[in-house]
Amino acid sequence: MFKRLLGKPKQETNALETLDKLNETLEMLEKKESVLLKKAAAEVGKAKEFTRAKNKRAAIQCLKRKRLYEQQVEQLGNFQLRIHDQMILLEGAKATTETVDALRTGAAAMKAMQKATNIDDVDKTMDEINEQTENMKMIQEALSTPIGSAADIDDDELEAELEELEEAELEEQLLQPATTAPSAPIHAPAGRQQVRPAAQHSKTEEDELAALQAEMAL
Repeated sequence: MFKRLLGKPKQETNALETLDKLNETLEMLEKKESVLLKKAAAEVGKAKEFTRAKNKRAAIQCLKRKRLYEQQVEQLGNFQLRIHDQMILLEGAKATTETVDALRTGAAAMKAMQKATNIDDVDKTMDEINEQTENMKMIQEALSTPIGSAADIDDDELEAELEELEEAELEEQLLQPATTAPSAPIHAPAGRQQVRPAAQHSKTEEDELAALQAEMAL
């Protein structure tokens, strides 16, 4: 494992160095190609001059050298194409290697976690959780159970007593006298108004007061 971890940076460094070397070679070939193209163009110019001077032999020699330069340019183009292909393959291989290493690292981490987490330990933990839950339910039920005098009280009897109280309250409401509207005053003819004795009027007020107190007591 340590050998693989120590060898990975070196392998990655070698890949980077190879890509740098290919880039340098590609730049060198491009420079040579540029030089050869300039030489070929120069030979064309010389051939034109010799043609104007009626020196056919010299003009043909210039065209031959131009053709040789063009062949070298074509060869350099093929070299560049191969280097481009090599760089693409190397970059793809580098990406593939990095992907495989990442997957291998993930698989190792997953294996380590699975090794640290035993299925028997998981089952044991779940059993302990269920047991603790059941114990807590039993404790809560025990605490909510009435004890002492409260345990002897019957809920059905309490409900029946409550119904009797509600019925008694309803009967009292029905037996209360309804409030009567005040009667309209009777107008006696002038000169014949009825004069009530003062004692009778005082007694009537006392009766109304007593009736009011009785209603308030209810």
